[in-house]
Amino acid sequence: MKSARLIPRRFLLPLTSAFLLMRSTQAGAEPLTLKRAVQLAMTHSTAMAQASADEQRVFALYREARDQYVPQVVVGAGIGDSWGYPLSLEGSAPSLFSANAQSALVNPALRDYVRAARSEYDATRDGNKERRSQLIQETVLTYLELAKWERLAAHLREVQGDALKMEQVVMQRIQEGVDSTQAGTQARLSTARARLRVTQAEGAADVLRGALSQLTGIPAASLELTPDSVPPLPQTDAPADFASRIQSSPSVLFAQEHAVAQSFRARAEHRALWPSVDFATQYAVLAKFNNWLQFFPTKAFERNNATVGVVIRFPFLNFSQRAHAQAADAEATRATKEVESTKNQISQELLKLQRSVEQLQAAQDVSQLEYELAQSNVNAVEIRMNSGTAGLHDEADARTDLAEKFNALEDSKFQLLRARIGLLRATGDLDSWAQQ
Repeated sequence: MKSARLIPRRFLLPLTSAFLLMRSTQAGAEPLTLKRAVQLAMTHSTAMAQASADEQRVFALYREARDQYVPQVVVGAGIGDSWGYPLSLEGSAPSLFSANAQSALVNPALRDYVRAARSEYDATRDGNKERRSQLIQETVLTYLELAKWERLAAHLREVQGDALKMEQVVMQRIQEGVDSTQAGTQARLSTARARLRVTQAEGAADVLRGALSQLTGIPAASLELTPDSVPPLPQTDAPADFASRIQSSPSVLFAQEHAVAQSFRARAEHRALWPSVDFATQYAVLAKFNNWLQFFPTKAFERNNATVGVVIRFPFLNFSQRAHAQAADAEATRATKEVESTKNQISQELLKLQRSVEQLQAAQDVSQLEYELAQSNVNAVEIRMNSGTAGLHDEADARTDLAEKFNALEDSKFQLLRARIGLLRATGDLDSWAQQ
């Protein structure tokens, strides 16, 4: 009977190769904690690089609007020959050297445009917080799911080894005439199913390992997870306590700042019909070869000329701008209603996540009890086998049921973990939890 428990030769080479590959992979692996994985994802992620670029772009637009109060100086020359009276070149007299400067002094519309740009910048920063939270959630779930499949793959390899031993025993019993050929087919089927589950687990682990490698920038062959580094999940709030969480949600803050920006922009469009005052100055050095002396007396001609003053504008009739302002009012109203819609959406999402966590917790309790019952059944079958009231097939069926219950328990645990991670993100606690 001892020789009956040996592994068949056709399985020795694959198992040995897998073992050596696992050992060589672990030899060059780098321990990776959950906190370190999140930190690497923050610095390596292309999504965060895009978010940073968007933030810089919006801040540059804010500076563009604000800097219109700073004089814009242009120096140059407008050199050219003249026939008859010297005409202007691009609105200025022909000159050897010229300098122009202008800036806004009193402009109600521009002031609101600057405020709108500032609010858009704040909205972009709040939106980037949401993108950061999404990236953290993706990294955490990838890390935890990979840890799950690695743990499950190790268990499935043990199940596969037991199935191989059982197949060997059944084959010997068939040769001795104790079991039928159908029993041998059933044993081979159990072995094939165990091998399929191992292949599926290893394939899922390889895919997740590649995804985590892309997130963190660490080569997939060098990844070695540290499941003990995962901090315990905090207790979730009651649904009645979610009101304060909704107000501090990055999505709500983004919608609110965007609505403020749209309100300022709409008011700016209306104030574009108000009077405005700009500062302007110009200096030019005129050339004598432009026929100035033919039209002006020598004593009256002055080569150095300068003008300093203000430009006052009174918009009198502009129906197009009025229509544009009305369209901006509609956009502001829509943005305000979007804030209410976002709050309602997040409130519903929080409630659904809370109820989902409760349901998945109950499902995990059921899976845990089923697994404990299956374990008790295996122990009972072993006792019956020792007393001679149970056969080899009874033990095989009990262990197969135990393996299925173990897989179901692992799946229920991860589904609950996924829901709790989603709830942490919705309440804004995911970042602080992941950085523990």
